[in-house]
Amino acid sequence: MNVDDVKALATQIREEVAKAITGQHDTVDLMLTALFAGGHILLEGPPGTAKTMTARCFAQALGVAYGRIQFTPDLMPGDIVGSNIYNFQTGQFTLTHGPIFCDLLLADEINRTPPKTQAALLEAMQEHAVTFDGTTHSLGQNFMVVATQNPIEHQGVYPLPEAQLDRFLFKHRVSYPDAQEEKAIIIHHGGGTASHDIKQYGITAQADRKTLEKALATVGEVRLVDDVVDYIARLVRATRASPDLEVGASPRAGAMLARAARARAALDGRAYVIPDDVKALAVPALRHRVILSPAAQIDGRLVEQIVTDLVDQTEAPR
Repeated sequence: MNVDDVKALATQIREEVAKAITGQHDTVDLMLTALFAGGHILLEGPPGTAKTMTARCFAQALGVAYGRIQFTPDLMPGDIVGSNIYNFQTGQFTLTHGPIFCDLLLADEINRTPPKTQAALLEAMQEHAVTFDGTTHSLGQNFMVVATQNPIEHQGVYPLPEAQLDRFLFKHRVSYPDAQEEKAIIIHHGGGTASHDIKQYGITAQADRKTLEKALATVGEVRLVDDVVDYIARLVRATRASPDLEVGASPRAGAMLARAARARAALDGRAYVIPDDVKALAVPALRHRVILSPAAQIDGRLVEQIVTDLVDQTEAPR
């Protein structure tokens, strides 16, 4: 598989998702970038903006094993990873896998559960494995988390710990559709059939586990020249020097931004990364890894605008 094959595969997946989802092109593009970069994505937006539906259709178009967890305040870590349950008939413990054992996991409303349960995903997201009762179980190379959350301003939510936020490659804010898209949604989903049944849209699988492994290997071969590496490093370090940010981006941010830039290049059919790839992904890759300073919070500054300004101020290679 080469970069042209990756680009063609991405186009096919977009077309399948579009059978059920109106608009949300930027959301699907970031999900594809995260997929081919081997990362995870956090979707934040108000209820009813098709975050869950988009993730379900995305998994259907990929043709991989799909799992879903509805996070609630009483959810326990064992409900996610599984446990060893004692069988009274056999007198032995039986391993019961949790819903995390899949290729694409939808963590729905992840911030509605306490941090103790949220932490059950930390090892899975970083090492693609889970450990319980002293045994480590692999989740596979292609494991990906698509998490959704309601804005922090909504009631009944628990902010995600910084350590967990840092494990997401992207945080994307899902916005309301424009007027034309909203009319199309009403026409498309306002009929008599159940809109939540994605089978009716005829979405067919365009890939499988082996195809995705080949695509990931292809993305890993995309060239990243020294000038672009230096640009990513300067951009990440600029977040730590900014007076508007109390906490800057971690070294992991630079490594993951480089992987994402490689994936974006492959999605465009290029075997090399250009500075525009880094610029396009800087805000979704960094917005959740930095913390505003108290002065910036008082002034009502937005973290997206601060990161955008840092991108504009950091000289890009030519």
